[in-house]
Order: sequence, then structure tokens, then C-alpha cells
Amino acid sequence: MDIILLLVMIALPLLAQWGVDSTFRKYSNVRNSNGITAEQAARQILDSNGLQHIRIERISGVLTDHFSPLENVVRLSDSVYGNTSVAAIGVAAHECGHACQHAENYAPIVIRSKIVPIVNICSKFWYLVFIIGLFISYFFVYIGIAMFGAVVIFQLVTLPTEFDASNRALKTLENDGILSADEISPTRKVLTAAAMTYVASLVTSIIQLIRLIARAKND
Repeated sequence: MDIILLLVMIALPLLAQWGVDSTFRKYSNVRNSNGITAEQAARQILDSNGLQHIRIERISGVLTDHFSPLENVVRLSDSVYGNTSVAAIGVAAHECGHACQHAENYAPIVIRSKIVPIVNICSKFWYLVFIIGLFISYFFVYIGIAMFGAVVIFQLVTLPTEFDASNRALKTLENDGILSADEISPTRKVLTAAAMTYVASLVTSIIQLIRLIARAKND
């Protein structure tokens, strides 16, 4: 059974990443009818939501796009920034969705932001604490499991922020006429594929948490 769980943990993230990469590539060939770039679409979305103070910058890489609330900047990757495809515009709009969440103090993203420092520590050191516990005291084993549990909670809170950002993106793109009705469907497929990477990550972590608890009970 443990081998099967391990295979699932390896396969899920790989399949999810393959899904988002292949879907993005497919719809990167579908240009939007308005001929605007992802950067222009992002600027329009931010401005229409009263977020003129948020900058848009280009960043190297493929799908390395993100919003930095500390710097008030939406960073769009080389594969997105000047691209006129519906896939690129969807990704850019998604990151703008995160900017809107922060501006509105959207509850899940507020919680997520507050627990980031703790989760960063837990994600780096849970395994070390767990291993130490196997040799010294099982007290540390349970501490390590609790630290990993914090990582799982963080991933769980992340899910609604990602789905909400995508929903905001799709509604804005359609309501503001940035994309036509026919272009919304492929854009939704790109954002759904991207969201599945977070689902896969959460499921993988839950399986790992179950394995850790079982290991602690059996030893």
C-alpha cells in the first residue's frame, strides 16, 4: 500500500504540471480578437478596479507570473507579458485577481498572508525535526508531524484564493469586453488546469501526512 501511495504522490504533481503546460501551449496559439497584449489587459483590469498604483513588470521564465503585495507589483513572465493569446491574458488577469483580493482584504488571502512566516519555517524544518525524533524522542516526531500539518493547512487555505482569483479574472475579462464570449471558454481551461496543480499539491501533502501519522503509530 505504501508503494502505491508513493507512486500517487509522484504521479499527481507531474500529471498536473503536464496538464497546465500542455493547455497553455495549446491556447497560446489562439490570439484574442481585440489584439491587446497580456500586459495591456492587466493594466486595464487594475485601473478599472482603482489599483492604478500597482505596477506591472516583466520577469524572466515561463509561467513565473505572480503578484507581490509587499511591492505592489504584478510580475508577468516572458511567456505572458507581451503575448496576445487568450492563455496569456487569462494568466495575467488571474494575477490581477490576487491584487484585487488583497485590496479588498479577501478573508482567505488575509489568513494565508498571516501564516506565511510560520509555514515557511515549518516547510523547511519539519522533516529534520521528524528525523531527530526517530532517534531521540517521539515527542519530536509529533512536533515534526504538526509542522507538516501546518503546511497542509496553508495549502488548504490557498485553494479558495486561487479559484476565486480565476473566477474574478474570467468575469472581468468577459464583463469588460477584453475577451469575447467564444474566447472565455479556452481561457477557463487554462486557468482550471493551473488550479489543478494546487489541488494535486494538496492531495499529495495529505497523503504524506497520513503516511507520517501511520509511521508514528507503527513505530
